[in-house]
Amino acid sequence: MILGVGTDLANIERISDTLDRFGDRFRNRVFTETEQRKAERRKDVAGTYAKRWAAKEACSKALGTGLRMGISWKDMAVSNLETGQPVMKVTGWAAERLADMTPAGHEAVIHVTLTDDHPWAQAFVVIEARPEVAASG
Repeated sequence: MILGVGTDLANIERISDTLDRFGDRFRNRVFTETEQRKAERRKDVAGTYAKRWAAKEACSKALGTGLRMGISWKDMAVSNLETGQPVMKVTGWAAERLADMTPAGHEAVIHVTLTDDHPWAQAFVVIEARPEVAASG
């Protein structure tokens, strides 16, 4: 069953301007060390940050909160599988919110997709509840 859906559209040039203006203060407030390492080794640094910004916004919307109620930017982190597929991990208050909205007997799965076409970066997040599989024994 679907628990939440969120989307966001971010302007890459606005993120680039913010990076130029606030630098590490912005990076360290919003992005995890893993996200920063990924972005800084990419040719399109601002585009990489913009996609992750959009993913965090989309995730907060899928959680039904937006960026309020104690959720932190770093409570939502985007990384990639070896295949390149983006994945979202939540910690802190975001993980608590996810647990609260997940029905008993289910596990939550966060699906995320990212795209960009300069000057836009976009993310979609779908939170799914799957029935837990009983361990055989």
